[in-house]
Amino acid sequence: MFTGIITGVGRIVASHDLGSSLQHGKRLAIACPSGYLDDVGLGDSIALNGACMTVTSFDLPQQQFTIDISAESLAKTTGLALDARVNLEKALRAGDRLGGHIVSGHVDGVGTVSHFAQVGESWELRIQVPIELARYLAYKGSITVNGVSLTVNRVADNNAGCEISINLIPHTVQNTGLGALKAGSGVNLEIDTVARYVERMLAAGATPQKASA
Repeated sequence: MFTGIITGVGRIVASHDLGSSLQHGKRLAIACPSGYLDDVGLGDSIALNGACMTVTSFDLPQQQFTIDISAESLAKTTGLALDARVNLEKALRAGDRLGGHIVSGHVDGVGTVSHFAQVGESWELRIQVPIELARYLAYKGSITVNGVSLTVNRVADNNAGCEISINLIPHTVQNTGLGALKAGSGVNLEIDTVARYVERMLAAGATPQKASA
């Protein structure tokens, strides 16, 4: 589990195919900020742009670690190409502060940035959300964008799904990879866990009656 509070920004420095067909994934090497891997071990989980990955090896002198990513994960995410900057978050530990919201690290879909511009001291980020995820978005609800826990300020439904508007403070722009976004950029989206349960309860209808003895 994660919180959507980014703890570092890395860069994908190597990408190797794990096979010769489209059914094979890739092995990625990620360079990290100095000291980032000091408390990381083999098999630990680190989210890359919101996608939970497993550390398969690491090089402390070079401050790099590797992950193996399946073809399915590559097809369902964006922003994991060679030389890309990626938001990093280590898995939540018992006793840690939950500064954002509960994040699973499972990408639900890819959105498209429709607008990104500075407004006063902050930035307005608008994202076109695909139709299959639009019903989970609500005013003042939570959403994870490239691994960052954010609050939805506006939802505008349209034929393709909905467009959401998010306010980014300077700290977020400066300390995550979101500052490099532009209109047309793809972003990984994860909906709020609470929204999944609400949908399930509504779909289930009336509570089943307890069977008689």
